[in-house]
Amino acid sequence: MLDMISWLNDNIIWGIPMLILMLGTGIYLSFRTRGAIFTRFGTVMGNTLKTIFKPQKSDVDGTITPFQAVCTALAATVGTGNIVGIAVAISIGGPGAIFWMWVCAVLGMVTKFCETTLAVAYREKNKQGDFVGGPMYYISKGLGWKNIAIVFCLFAVLASFGVGNMVQANAVSGGLESAFHLPTYVTGIVLALLVGLVIIGGIKRIANVAEKLVPFMAVMYIAVAVTVLIINIEKVPAALVVIVKDAFSGTAAAGGFAGSTMLYAARIGVARGVFTNEAGLGSAPIAHACAKTDHPARQGCWGAFEVFFDTIVMCTITALVIIISGLWKSGVDGTAISLEAFNSAIPGGNYVVSVGLVLFAFATIIAWYYYAEKALEYIAGYRAVRVYQAVFVVLVFVGCVAEIDVVWQLADLFNGMMAIPNLIALIALSATIVKLTQDFFQDPTRIRPNDTSFASMLQLRGKSSKR
Repeated sequence: MLDMISWLNDNIIWGIPMLILMLGTGIYLSFRTRGAIFTRFGTVMGNTLKTIFKPQKSDVDGTITPFQAVCTALAATVGTGNIVGIAVAISIGGPGAIFWMWVCAVLGMVTKFCETTLAVAYREKNKQGDFVGGPMYYISKGLGWKNIAIVFCLFAVLASFGVGNMVQANAVSGGLESAFHLPTYVTGIVLALLVGLVIIGGIKRIANVAEKLVPFMAVMYIAVAVTVLIINIEKVPAALVVIVKDAFSGTAAAGGFAGSTMLYAARIGVARGVFTNEAGLGSAPIAHACAKTDHPARQGCWGAFEVFFDTIVMCTITALVIIISGLWKSGVDGTAISLEAFNSAIPGGNYVVSVGLVLFAFATIIAWYYYAEKALEYIAGYRAVRVYQAVFVVLVFVGCVAEIDVVWQLADLFNGMMAIPNLIALIALSATIVKLTQDFFQDPTRIRPNDTSFASMLQLRGKSSKR
């Protein structure tokens, strides 16, 4: 089974077809939106980073604040992919994989902007009075593809068991066992209880936890990583050079000639890039759809910021720490590489990474639970959610104590399967994206009233329904 899944990932799901679809969608949407994310980058930052500490306007629709929405989305993306995933990418794809991860992130900023914009534009209220949205809504309402929307939701639920649950839980238990010799079953019990306490509170509790947890853990991790880089500042330029150079030769990649090694490094970089920033996956828009905002594209700016912070900032500093340590050639697993890379520069640095890994993974678990909850609610209604909660919490414990090599492979598989219908929908709805983007950037300072209607712009084929 593992061999079959691995073959699917290597040749189909994360092979050349996915590289073309993922990067091609980003390039196509960049042209369609005339590169607005880059030409108006100051506007993007002005509507995101500069507004974090400003009071939230009360006359706009939504369930949670834009900052809570992006923190919830970042809770899912800033996780083991930034620590373990980067180490894995470098150890099997070479430093050049980071270059291709950057390429994926630059295009991913556009993709995340577009999918977030559509999620807000096509959102609706459920029976509990909360705003809900995401790819399933713009696929069904924007394109009339109800069955494809259900397929997306099924893959989202399945992915939540792997990338959003057991993979994260296993990373937590492994990190705590390595650093503090804590038995995995103890970690499993405590982590499962904490997850259960948070998720029963719904999106508002999840968002409140994420709003406090994400900034704290990000500042803590960045401070330690930057300290390591300052200590080894003379090695940083060489590390950047090797990243760019190996992107086209692939030092650690498999293959007998430059073409095959470059392709392998690119495949690993794109796969790990999507794993960490989730651009094109369709997961983060589910959180962004709840945000209080007057215009879909304004929240879309938060989607672009999310990718920039997650990959260009967090993943880059992690990669530089690992490369300058030289441990990526040692042959040890991803968690151990990250721990030792920090510890070799700062005594006790491995403990900081272990704590960061716990916080990152916990935040990822609760955010991914919400994604799957909304996907399951779309398919089967809210009654099915309670059963799913119990199963999800049990699998947190299982992930902590079990060997889950096959789960890593399944995580990549279902991530790819989620991305396919979402990326196709983004291309099909590109005209709507263009209209929304132009409408916003013509006057981004204007606040639209609550009764602003985007119906004529969206040209909905389906009908809004209460769920």
